[in-house]
Amino acid sequence: MSSIPSTEEIDEEKERAHFKAVVNAFKYYKLCSLDRIHKSEKMISMLPPTHQNRLDKYKTLLTTFKKCLDVNNSIVHLIIKDVDTMFENVDLGADANTNGMESFGCNYNNCELTSQKQHKMQHDVDKVQSVLKNIVRDWSDAGAAEREQCYQPILDRIEKLFPVVDYIDRSDIKILVPGAGLGRLAWEIAARGFSCQGNEFSLFMLFASNFILNKCLKANQYTVYPWVHQYVNHLKGEDQARAATFPDVPPSAKETHFSMAAGDFLKVYIEENEWDCVASCFFIDCAPNVIEFIERIYAILRPGAYWINLGPLLYHYSDMPTEMSIEPPYDILLDIIRDVGFEILSERSGVKTKYAQNPASMMQHEYSSVFFVCRKPLAS
Repeated sequence: MSSIPSTEEIDEEKERAHFKAVVNAFKYYKLCSLDRIHKSEKMISMLPPTHQNRLDKYKTLLTTFKKCLDVNNSIVHLIIKDVDTMFENVDLGADANTNGMESFGCNYNNCELTSQKQHKMQHDVDKVQSVLKNIVRDWSDAGAAEREQCYQPILDRIEKLFPVVDYIDRSDIKILVPGAGLGRLAWEIAARGFSCQGNEFSLFMLFASNFILNKCLKANQYTVYPWVHQYVNHLKGEDQARAATFPDVPPSAKETHFSMAAGDFLKVYIEENEWDCVASCFFIDCAPNVIEFIERIYAILRPGAYWINLGPLLYHYSDMPTEMSIEPPYDILLDIIRDVGFEILSERSGVKTKYAQNPASMMQHEYSSVFFVCRKPLAS
């Protein structure tokens, strides 16, 4: 008689399945990305001969895009190399071997997925494509303008709140960056002498940050083509095939008090009165209930400590039909922050920020973000 699995066993099985799915998304990156090129090639082949002739230059471009995908694919496979050693409690099993394609029982080059699996796989591959753009945002010269918009205000405020003085060792000041993504903001804070920890939930981001932070040893060591998946709003064909090198600085170039922690922010950070500062960038709107994030940030900060936040209020769960979400506007959010107990030291809206945008695109998405600094009052 088989026993009923415990809640812990079910959760562990879900975690293993998710881990395998993310690994598979990286492995199928090239296959799914090629599908889009093949779709264009098929469309061209169905056109009248005169139209096909007029698209000769475009057909050459499509061949170039395939070469770009080859380069990207080499990076993708470096990212997932040895990821099964990242987390001690993850048992991938034989079907998650990062050198094979066994999970769907098919050969990499000659695989036909069912429509349901294809849809899910394409959704996950879209996240891999997003990771490539985030590499450029965080660790390439091409992302410097976005980092100046999004990270520099936070770094400047940290410098102002914790100025260099002879009698304070900055490494004693603990700063947390939740939703750290690929880790650049947290690394920049640590590079200024602070003890900084980044926290990230997404395995897609964690795989890539592990590769960059631990395995990229030289400046501009690797090349990616981040915009090759974007097929619209190009002025010139070469814009879609524009390369970017990374990392602009090798993360290991400086000895820093820096670490990355994987997991759900609300589950990982439960120790109260531990941090001197929380620096959040494009983070608080990732919660289905933003109040939980605000309350937890307040709890983990020491009395007199600071919360610095910059970003929009996209509320990621808002349009998911199977998810619950609350979406308070900024004025109500400020009321909630005060009600939780924070003192708002400064705040402003209309801060122009972009997120992983192609600077050469004819369409530019730009947020008018909010930027505020709060303090947890000193204990009376």
